[in-house]
Amino acid sequence: MADRSLRGVRLGAQSLQSEEGVVFHDRTQHTYTCTSCARDTTLTFAADAEVPPSWECRTCGAEALLRIGEGTATVDHSEDKAPRTHWDMLLERRTLPELEELLEERLAYIRARRGGGSAPEKLSA
Repeated sequence: MADRSLRGVRLGAQSLQSEEGVVFHDRTQHTYTCTSCARDTTLTFAADAEVPPSWECRTCGAEALLRIGEGTATVDHSEDKAPRTHWDMLLERRTLPELEELLEERLAYIRARRGGGSAPEKLSA
């Protein structure tokens, strides 16, 4: 078995390609400052890329703002949309009386499958 081993190049450890003739795209570095831990993070973007005004901090996960000159940029969250929940999407398709009717139908079906027969009386709170 030892006489069949590959000799010479370590597989996967080194690339056999060279960087001759490769033209790299222009890049710029931008610094983001975390709002909670005040840690700076420097990121590299393509020169023609649109730079986001905020980034997630690597250490604490809070919002880090783009530093412009000596200060930091401010991000306006007033136009951000609130995420739609499943309940919101359901209410776009059905009304509350329709949902109550569907609930009663499903409960009756489940009770019939369990052999409960008729629905028990409702208890008030």
